[in-house]
Amino acid sequence: TGCLQQIFEGHSDSVHSVAFSPDGQVLASGSSDHTVRLWDTAMGCLQQIFEGHSDSVHSVAFSPDGQVLASGSSDHTVRLWDTAT
Repeated sequence: TGCLQQIFEGHSDSVHSVAFSPDGQVLASGSSDHTVRLWDTAMGCLQQIFEGHSDSVHSVAFSPDGQVLASGSSDHTVRLWDTAT
């Protein structure tokens, strides 16, 4: 009914992209702080931080099975991350 369910805080700069995993249990976020973060949607806690981009992350997308996360950045790279590690 439009009620706020959860707030995820942790990025140190603007968030540009979010995506739910196929099972809905994980939320990925990409930010100007050059990181991609994975959040547990049920608990509201940070699961993992992926570092490697040298500029803002503007897009994130899960593979159909949720095992791989793609991120696109202003550093002119697309990176693939193993979500299980």
